[in-house]
Amino acid sequence: MNQIAPKKLFIKTYGCQMNVYDSDRMADALAPHGYAPTQDMAEADLVLLNTCHIREKASEKVFSELGRLKELQNEKRATGGDLMIGVAGCVAQAEGEEIARRAPMVDMVFGPQAYHRLPDMLAKAEGNRHMHPALRRAVVDTDFPEEDKFAHLPAAKKDVTIGRGLTAFLTVQEGCDKFCSFCVVPYTRGAEVSRPVAQVVEEARRLADAGVKEITLLGQNVNAYHGEDVSGRAVGLGELAYLLAEIPGLERLRYTTSHPRDMDDALIAAHRDLDFLMPYLHLPVQSGSDRILKVMNRKHTAAEYMRLIERIKTARPDMAFSGDFIVGFPGESDADFEDTLKIIRDVGYSSAYSFKYSTRPGTPGANLTEQIDEAVKVERLARLQDLVNKQTSDFHASCVGRTLPVLIERVGRMPGQVGGRSPYLQAVHLEGSTDLIGGIHEVEIIGTSTNSLVGRLRQAVAA
Repeated sequence: MNQIAPKKLFIKTYGCQMNVYDSDRMADALAPHGYAPTQDMAEADLVLLNTCHIREKASEKVFSELGRLKELQNEKRATGGDLMIGVAGCVAQAEGEEIARRAPMVDMVFGPQAYHRLPDMLAKAEGNRHMHPALRRAVVDTDFPEEDKFAHLPAAKKDVTIGRGLTAFLTVQEGCDKFCSFCVVPYTRGAEVSRPVAQVVEEARRLADAGVKEITLLGQNVNAYHGEDVSGRAVGLGELAYLLAEIPGLERLRYTTSHPRDMDDALIAAHRDLDFLMPYLHLPVQSGSDRILKVMNRKHTAAEYMRLIERIKTARPDMAFSGDFIVGFPGESDADFEDTLKIIRDVGYSSAYSFKYSTRPGTPGANLTEQIDEAVKVERLARLQDLVNKQTSDFHASCVGRTLPVLIERVGRMPGQVGGRSPYLQAVHLEGSTDLIGGIHEVEIIGTSTNSLVGRLRQAVAA
């Protein structure tokens, strides 16, 4: 009996780590329906674009990619094949009807809260393909459902082989109630919602059983996590960290992205008590100017942020920080920008992400009139990045002479070399055999390169 070959699925993922997690879950949802992942878009039967609305000109990039996919679709049809196309994620959520109107070759358009309905959408879209092209229309699903999508998705899978599967993302919280004036997330991901504690712990346990050593918990405001336990009691991220620390085989925990207003005492205490919780915290401030922070609707001041940094450092003296910064926000003066440079100097970041402000339709910031000249934004961004790059270089240099526990993840770029990650998420390269992969080993840092550290093996502390 001839076995039917599986259909091929190609997912192009834009943006944040949460989209990476979501793409994996979409692949999991489609696997029982005969779709196997491929890394070659040209051989795919179904292409999904998992989009992000955070970056500038996000929708234009999606339509440009759809133009290329239309050519591939036409090529396949000319040779008797076909290609189905879906647009997922935050651009789909914000502009679903517009995508369906402007790109009639698209079969499905669906937002981040609809992934668990993907098999049903696919069945409808396949049925639509038998209709006359003039009558055919994309299946659009951009509603915010009442039900928990995670409860309907199949169990997460992880393929743990040499160089793969030692780390994993795990979404625990979605949405945002903060309504920063520059951000579209509340409109594309919806209100803050947290997964139940048991669901998170069970998924983490399955990942650990599959060989995962390090998990990164994800959320738009991950430290606003308030999942319910079996008694209906709300559990915060700090308490969740203690529960995850009990899972056999799970040796490292990270989380991102955090909001300063949600950094509570219990989470700070977890950093004090748990070596398992990595001493590297992404804690965006966006600006060092109280005036701009107020217009951004961040609901904290620069001084409050600095007091929080000091509290965290007191609890965990070896903590390193990364941050996000927006330059050229409407109305930002030279003095406001200097305040941002000051807070960067005061904190001393190990790394940071920085962007020129660009308007997002539908956000309050889009209605502000004091837009900053592009040349000014370019100049300010360059100055800020020069400062941050120096701090990153200084932080790497400060690690030389230290011995750090490094999770060895892969074969290195050079023969006889392996690579991994430090507690501070730095890439570390060292000489060693592939037998080291999958373990956490004591590595003396003996040098730095442009974007990584150079180490020398001391001794294994975990296998």
